[in-house]
Amino acid sequence: MRKRIITLLLGMALGMALLSGGYAAASTVLTATPSSQTIYIDGQQVTMTAYLIGGSNYVRLRDIGEAVGFNVYWDGTVRIESDKPYTGVAPGNTASVPTQQPSGTVTIPTDGSRYVPKNGDKIACNDGTVYAVTDASGYDANMFAEGPLGPLPTAACDWSSFPAMVLPQAEARHFSLPDGEYLFLRNLYETRRMQYTLMNLAGTHPDTSQGGRLRYGSKGTPYVSISLTVPDDLTAHSFWPWRESELSNNFNSCPPGKYFVEAWDVFKNGKFLYTEYKIATAI
Repeated sequence: MRKRIITLLLGMALGMALLSGGYAAASTVLTATPSSQTIYIDGQQVTMTAYLIGGSNYVRLRDIGEAVGFNVYWDGTVRIESDKPYTGVAPGNTASVPTQQPSGTVTIPTDGSRYVPKNGDKIACNDGTVYAVTDASGYDANMFAEGPLGPLPTAACDWSSFPAMVLPQAEARHFSLPDGEYLFLRNLYETRRMQYTLMNLAGTHPDTSQGGRLRYGSKGTPYVSISLTVPDDLTAHSFWPWRESELSNNFNSCPPGKYFVEAWDVFKNGKFLYTEYKIATAI
């Protein structure tokens, strides 16, 4: 039974690979929309992020491996270990393995999936303290936002033409300041929103793309590179709430270049304040 499941899932993954590789030859652009398809594993309903593409449902191979119980990781190629439990990281890459959570604290996703804070959540911080969320009522509905955000952007170009990008580690930074106790929680999901938005901008702009693919120079250097952290030596532009125009205006002012993005959920005295988006550029 296990081998049949894995064979089925590998077939799904292969279908996704073929879909991606055939982009340039396709006469029309395929779009992905969130799918509401119910998914069961061994009779138990599970929750997975799924997308409807060309009439078929697709889910991430990592999510399947975690749900079914086999290892999937990336080390330059996709690796599947059907006889090993899921870790999601390459052997020896201990930096990507989540540390043991203190008892009673929530596990912040490390794979870029969404974490929605709730009243009563306890978050283990980098300084060893445990931060308690007391008021998350403003999440996606605070006075700075126009309303709940939609799903992440879908591909408007060939995303496989971009260099591989590695998600940073989940971080919870605690600061005791004169006016209160602050928590800055790295938001990997919203970081991906910034990443995908920039990829679509770069992959469709005439100065940085050709035929729906990212352009590269004669030495193999991409016209646009994107990093999912902002170095300390760069001054970042910060904004909230989310506005795609902040990225598009920045990009269109000087399309070729290097872009550094990140997003943080900001709490004060246990109350969620806003999600802060940061972008820095280098030519």
